[in-house]
This record gives sequence, structure tokens and C-alpha cells, in this order.
Amino acid sequence: MLRSTLLRISENEWCNGKLPRYGVVKRAVRRFMPGETLDDALDAAERMERNGIPTLITCLGENVADEAEANAVADHYVAAAGTVAARGLDAELSVKPTHLGLDLGIAVAERTIRRVTEAAEAMGNWVWLDMEYSRYVDPTLELYRSIRADHTKFGICLQAYLYRTPADLESLIPLGPGIRLVKGAYAEPPDVAIPEKPAVDQAFFDLAVRMLADDAQQTGMRAGFATHDAALIRRIEAWALGKGLDPGAYECQMLYGIAQEEQKRLARQDKLVRVLISYGEHWFPWYVRRLAERPANLGFVLRSFLPRRPSRD
Repeated sequence: MLRSTLLRISENEWCNGKLPRYGVVKRAVRRFMPGETLDDALDAAERMERNGIPTLITCLGENVADEAEANAVADHYVAAAGTVAARGLDAELSVKPTHLGLDLGIAVAERTIRRVTEAAEAMGNWVWLDMEYSRYVDPTLELYRSIRADHTKFGICLQAYLYRTPADLESLIPLGPGIRLVKGAYAEPPDVAIPEKPAVDQAFFDLAVRMLADDAQQTGMRAGFATHDAALIRRIEAWALGKGLDPGAYECQMLYGIAQEEQKRLARQDKLVRVLISYGEHWFPWYVRRLAERPANLGFVLRSFLPRRPSRD
């Protein structure tokens, strides 16, 4: 019930307009987001990289209202690709289709996303296409297939909780794609998405195993498993070890500020790990969805409301 309540809050216009103004909410989000600007994100990426952990960066936002706004977002990412290269960072880009105009038509989104992928690939960098609500899956896959035909450093996100995802994965494997597997964080009806957490965990594991199968790996697939579930990560690790897979066969992807000890453990063991750093002004829906993914994080938020103890200095 807590998860569904948080997801409803993330979609509520009043909450999105009012709650981000409160200082206590801004303080709480700092655990998950180093700041609102690209420089904030890249400064954090630089710190992560000094500890042996490369990053992904994403500018928060979705459902732009017109082409001018979509073009501005594309301009931002093109400039970001250049800044990442100039600073010599291993920081890939992650974009949302609706942030780049998907609601305005697939042609608009393809034009803007192609601009970003072309700019990033010219710098030797990757772009990852995020997945949003289930109603966007088909056009997002269409975008991916079209652009991936021309740009190999282009990945896509798949959501384990959708019943359709195993079939979508099978359709993508022949492309030798980059796939970032997540559990899923949107409010979806039970006939579209698996409602029970244990079943979602099993679906995630089954999809991970499929991505690591010999025929999938032989296509050149790049596999990324984006979860903070330490038990699930260890289950995948044990399966891969039992199959004799190279540690570089997959990458664990996590969010900035979450499961930091697990990130360090993986890095110490020379496992591939990459951290997603989000930034931007439109952070509230994303932030609440992160809480819904792991309601235990709500305790951190509630502690932010408590008065601070006076300093003893």
C-alpha cells in the first residue's frame, strides 16, 4: 500500500507543484541527487571515478509540451556530451523519450534522440534510452531499433515487472544490444505488470540469466543489471560464477546515494559497477518513484523532518 501511495503522489499535479518548494523535501533529496546542474552531476561523477566507479548522468524531466522544449533538451545533452569528453570522464548519458518529445510524435523524438546519440558517439560515448510507462514501450522500442541500426553505442532499458518483457528481450537479442534491466517503478495495472515483489525479483533473475546465455552474449550484447537488491545481485553473481562467466560479462548499475557499501564491495572485487547520477529542476516525480522502489528509504526522509540536535562545539 505504501508503494502505491507513493506512486500516486509522484503523478499528482498538486504535489509536483507544491512539495518541492519545501526546504525539508529539498534536503531529503540531496541523498539521491548531488545538485540541479550539469556541473553538480559531473563533479559528483569525478568523485565517483576517483574511487574506481564510472557513471551515467541524466537530466530529469519528462513529457515536454512542444518541439522548442524538446530541442532545448537535445541541445543540453549535446553540450553535456562535449563537456563530459572535455573533462575526460567515463560518464555515459541516459535520456527519457518523453523528455525529448515522444508525446509530440515519434518523428520528433527520433530527430532529437539521433542528435544526442550522434554527438555522444562522436566522442566515443554511449547513450541509454530509458523506459517509461507501459503505453510508451512500443514507440520506445521502435525508436531504439531505428537508431540502433546506425549507432552501436546505444542502449535501452527494459522493465522486469512487465509481462511483455521476455518477448521484448527475445526480439532485441539479435541486434547485439545494450540492455539495462530494471525492476520497474511506475504505477501499472495488474494485468500489465507483476504486482508482487517476489515474483518481480524472480522475473528479474530469469531475464538476467537469459541475457547472460551463450547465444545472447555471442551477439555482443552489453548487459547491465540495475538494482540495489543485494540478495538478487549475489544470486546473479553465484549463477554467473557457476557458469564460469567472465566478471566482465555484465555490469551492476545503481543510483547515486543508494547502496553505497554494495557499490564499494563490487568495485573492490573488480566487478563492473556504474552509478546513475540525476540532476535538474524537475526532480520530484523521479524522487518519489525512487522511494516507491524501496519504501525503506522513506525513513531517511522522515528523519529529515526531525529537529537537528544542537552542536556541542
